Amino acid sequence: MAFHLKASALLLGLSLCAVTLPSQAAGFFSRMAALPSAGTTPLHHELKLLAPDATPRALRMAAESLSCADPNAERLALIDFSRPSTQPRLWVFDLEHHRVLFKELVSHGQGSGDALATRFSNTPDSHQSSLGLFRTMNSYYGRNGYSLRLDGLEPDVNDHAMERAIVIHGADYVSEDFIDKTGRLGRSYGCPAVREGITYPLIDSLKNEQYVFAYYPDEEWLASSSQLNCSGGADPQLARR
Repeated sequence: MAFHLKASALLLGLSLCAVTLPSQAAGFFSRMAALPSAGTTPLHHELKLLAPDATPRALRMAAESLSCADPNAERLALIDFSRPSTQPRLWVFDLEHHRVLFKELVSHGQGSGDALATRFSNTPDSHQSSLGLFRTMNSYYGRNGYSLRLDGLEPDVNDHAMERAIVIHGADYVSEDFIDKTGRLGRSYGCPAVREGITYPLIDSLKNEQYVFAYYPDEEWLASSSQLNCSGGADPQLARR
């Protein structure tokens, strides 16, 4: 009787191994397959894993820009203006815990285009969106409700953001209903406006010394940006800001 009990226990243990070992092996090989390819930085690799449907070049530029400014940043928002406003094009990454917090619609400025933004400016009263890397400041209540100040870090590209009052805020024209009625989102005066329903948690996830990167395949900007060509490491000028 004791022999039969031991034999049964052994068979049960073997069957459990047969179930668990393949899954463990699959997990191992999956992690191996996910190793960064040659020329891919760890941050770029992480962003690709977290947002596989995002524009690959936008992810790479966001990773390069953040690595220049603050390699130890905890949060990063990516706005991909190469996509039309009818598609989700704002991602908020929690780099500390390796997850995506938000994937959302976001508006562009009236002067930047209709459904698709194609023009960008750093000029006051242009009503155009700005490209490049921004550092987030404090949240506050203003004419558009709960809002988040953005400090543009790129000279001649977005460094007039504070003067222009370029902020993240909620807006009723950022919704699927608005898209259904007009074929696009409503447009701002240059601010990246988001859905009213997620304004509070999204702003709270990004406020106080986090980062926002706005991308568009503008070849002149991409070639000359101080944030994309800093030769590695944090830019000393930005570190003093």
